[in-house]
Amino acid sequence: MGNYHFIGIKGSGMSALAQLLHDLGHRVQGEDTEDYIFTQAALESRRIPIYTFGHAPLSSEMTVIASNAFQDDHAALVHCRLAGLTVRRYHHFLGDWMRGFTSIAVTGSHGKTTTTGMMAHALGSVKASCSLVGDGTGTGHPDAGLFIFESCEYKRHFLAYRPEIAVITNIDFDHPDYFADIHDVRSAFEEMASLVRGNLVACGDDEQVRLLRTDKKTLLYGFEPHNELRAADVAVAGGGVSFSVQWRSAQLGRFFIPAFGRHNVLNALSVIGTGLLLDLDMEQIRAHMSSFSGVKRRFTEKRWRGNVLIDDYAHHPSEIKATLEAVRSKYPEKRVVGVFQPHTFSRVEKLMDDFAVSLREADDVFLCPIFGSAREAFGKVSIEQLREQIPNAQLISESTVADLTGYDNSVLVFMGAGDIQKYQQLLERL
Repeated sequence: MGNYHFIGIKGSGMSALAQLLHDLGHRVQGEDTEDYIFTQAALESRRIPIYTFGHAPLSSEMTVIASNAFQDDHAALVHCRLAGLTVRRYHHFLGDWMRGFTSIAVTGSHGKTTTTGMMAHALGSVKASCSLVGDGTGTGHPDAGLFIFESCEYKRHFLAYRPEIAVITNIDFDHPDYFADIHDVRSAFEEMASLVRGNLVACGDDEQVRLLRTDKKTLLYGFEPHNELRAADVAVAGGGVSFSVQWRSAQLGRFFIPAFGRHNVLNALSVIGTGLLLDLDMEQIRAHMSSFSGVKRRFTEKRWRGNVLIDDYAHHPSEIKATLEAVRSKYPEKRVVGVFQPHTFSRVEKLMDDFAVSLREADDVFLCPIFGSAREAFGKVSIEQLREQIPNAQLISESTVADLTGYDNSVLVFMGAGDIQKYQQLLERL
């Protein structure tokens, strides 16, 4: 049995890994800020000790795992090193730990978390699995042969992994504080692909995916006819969408997922394709996909005063477009109100025009102040500059949330990767 101490245990990946190791019988504890973060609920339910920074008891037999959100000079990391403990970064630890499994890495610029969650639910119901999902959900199974995990491209962290299968949902320009341009992003994915021990499962509808230079055997999926695995005849019905699937010349029949939007059909295809490569029972996969309940902060709905409130992690123009398309698909008769909190100044600066185009898909738009980050507290752009590019946009703050109370029979979509939830919570208390 191992003994693990997590620095930054409330981070989504860190929380998930802590849960997984706990489920496998290891001793786990961690330290983080005092602020409540939704990812800690699962830790608390497992009675995993959480300490505020600087107050955690340490012992010599502990393996320390540090979040990538904190620099080497962070007080908690320095304290552990002074105590003689070896500090390992999350992705390096994970890269070594997964070697005993058939590992499935889910990567891509968008859709990683939902796809990983769907993969863990469907495949994990067929074959014992361990899983790490980017919404802070981790599961360990003592008899697991599969390890399904979310693999992040930021700062090329996914180069620490050697998975058996890698799923690539798409390739897009994001994280402009690190990547120079789309060519730099694609180069990173090519490096990642070179480390895969087996097959790639990749979205062939994505232009950048098709430009990848790789010698790995690749199963392409999508709607377009050049793909080996294809979806067609998408229909909205019964609280989700159904669609037909063809693999090469074989008809696999119809599948149903309780989710909306073409992007979720693509996510489902990646799960089906992975199941095919692993030769898993497709009828069981079909059945379990139909009961997938989604992941945290992805199209999470609730009713409020005759309206529908949706909490969604969308923080990139492509994600905003996909989310609003899914809203239109599910609620074609309702007014769509986008409440958006940009995350990081560099992303707004580099993708300003794209943000404006995607947000114009909403009937009304409310923009919150830009949410910075630990590595980027300020920048050269302002939220007013984005508002000027969207004719129907208004600014909103914590003190003016009441401006949203005039809607009825509408869908209010709260989007962002910062603390956008506080605006929805304030509204619900009015």
